[in-house]
Amino acid sequence: MPKEVVVIGLLALAGFLAGGVYSTWKTAKFMAIVLLVLLVVAVVGAVLWLI
Repeated sequence: MPKEVVVIGLLALAGFLAGGVYSTWKTAKFMAIVLLVLLVVAVVGAVLWLI
């Protein structure tokens, strides 16, 4: 599998997680913070996989 496919998948996952953070921030801050941590992990993983 080409590495670009994995990077695009991780960035798409990061986009879904960003939407989750945005939608849960007002009601469940703890869950939003958990999603934010997962978002950062996905973005860092995509960048490291690309390098």
